[in-house]
Amino acid sequence: MPFWKKDPAKKEIFTNVAEGLRQVYKTKLLPLEETYKFHEFHSPQLDDSDFSAKPMVLLVGQYSVGKTTFIRYLLNEDFPGIRIGPEPTTDSFIAIMHHEHPGTVPGNALVVDPTKPFRPLSKFGNAFLNRFVCSQLRNEVLETVTFIDTPGILSGEKQRVDRGYEFTQVLEWFADRCDRILLLFDVSSLDISDELKRAIEVLRRNDDKIRIVLNKADAVDHQALMRVYGALMWSLGKVLGTPEVCRVYVGSFWSKPLNFDSNRRLFELETKDLFDDLESLPKTATLRKLNDLIKRARLAKVHALIISELKESMPSVFGKDSKRKELINKLHVVYEKIQREHNIPIGDFPKLDRMQELLRNMDFTKFKPLEKKLLDRVDKTLSEDVPKLMSMIPQEEHAYLQFKSETGRNTPLQTNTIFNDQQATPFELGGVEGINAGLGESDWIVTRSRHEYDEIFNQLSPQNGKITGASAKQEMIKSKLPNNVLGRVWKLSDIDKDGMLDIDEWALSQHLIKIKLDGHELPSTLPDHLIPPSKRHLVSNGSPTNGNTGIYPTIHSGVEQNTSDDS
Repeated sequence: MPFWKKDPAKKEIFTNVAEGLRQVYKTKLLPLEETYKFHEFHSPQLDDSDFSAKPMVLLVGQYSVGKTTFIRYLLNEDFPGIRIGPEPTTDSFIAIMHHEHPGTVPGNALVVDPTKPFRPLSKFGNAFLNRFVCSQLRNEVLETVTFIDTPGILSGEKQRVDRGYEFTQVLEWFADRCDRILLLFDVSSLDISDELKRAIEVLRRNDDKIRIVLNKADAVDHQALMRVYGALMWSLGKVLGTPEVCRVYVGSFWSKPLNFDSNRRLFELETKDLFDDLESLPKTATLRKLNDLIKRARLAKVHALIISELKESMPSVFGKDSKRKELINKLHVVYEKIQREHNIPIGDFPKLDRMQELLRNMDFTKFKPLEKKLLDRVDKTLSEDVPKLMSMIPQEEHAYLQFKSETGRNTPLQTNTIFNDQQATPFELGGVEGINAGLGESDWIVTRSRHEYDEIFNQLSPQNGKITGASAKQEMIKSKLPNNVLGRVWKLSDIDKDGMLDIDEWALSQHLIKIKLDGHELPSTLPDHLIPPSKRHLVSNGSPTNGNTGIYPTIHSGVEQNTSDDS
């Protein structure tokens, strides 16, 4: 073909996933969107900065639920423009981003910056841009993630006051582009106002990104907390309208002392789960962008079919206005026809009422007929380009982890963020409890309950100072733990691998059972501080302290597998 007729979509050499996504969008998906006015109906055109932007976390909630305090808790420091108080203090959308020079950038200057992904926000006008600001500071957490703080959602008489811009539309724009949506609630105010209900309804399109945070949970005792949790789930069930229950994180996300300390263990576990979820965002950001592009491509394809079908149904000369009204009122018939002819799931179609509202302001005569070449190009993207890009994601993740290990960026001593402040300290979750109890002590930790374990051992009629597996089993199953767990306990306790337990090994097995009953996990390898003093010479001679050799198969850490030997 002559060079002026070459199809730019045929260049399919991708250097990395982000560049591949940008290239696929520009050459294959964008022409379809422009031809059928996709940007006027659904979402504005994507810029290059959308493909290279860091993952974003959007915080939504009523005023005084702790949104700004939550961000300050994660950053371990104040950010420029921060205002915290019981009254509605945050009256603007604030993007907290990393920058070497701290400061604030107003909204009008922010939307013209080509390096920031906020240029499409200019369509909301000065009323919004005057309430939009970027807070920049140098912080290690912000090197990999951006936080979006939102104004407190109003309740009561205040929610009738006009903000001057479409608040829910701005929320929807951020929700489509963020990686995680944190919906915060306060234990003392669970009511869902009309404005909050409208906000949640526009967020439902991205329900896979939503996480619920029940903040300030230390303000009530465990009985009241149980009732608050139930009331929150009941209220959310009416608004979200989904059979699946959203993930709810319960905690108190600030640096003040806990009012009720009885739920401290619960708060520690919930905080760890939430932090693990946020820490995984940089790793999964590329996959999220790929997933969003796939959803966008499917929606654009359905949109093109709808527009072309409306164009074909219009008369050529007379009766255009009446036919246009008829098509809008019977748009569900058009949906059914497209679904039947093209075998498209109904879930891929845009919402009927919203599409009807948008079509009332459109001139059907300017719609384009169906161009099969554009649809084929998008189908090829979904069938060929997307799998190619997905195969590149593990390679990029491996290269990123290798880079971190080479530069030492993942060592706790070189970082000072909320995610690793507890690491390598006694305050780390499980740092001095569970399997780590007794670490660094001169005495063997098992001796604290030794008299109890020895009494049971003597009742099992040991022979030559040892009990058989059959005798040990009858006593160990009284713990009601499953066989796979007891099998691991046996492998860790039978240090000399003779198929029997002496008095020290038996005491160790009872200690491990107690650890598991207390809710802690068992390791795959016995730590040095739990090895009985009488058996440490075996370890120094190279004998195994776990079940990884001999007659026992390997047990991977954290995975309790049931094997034939366990029984």
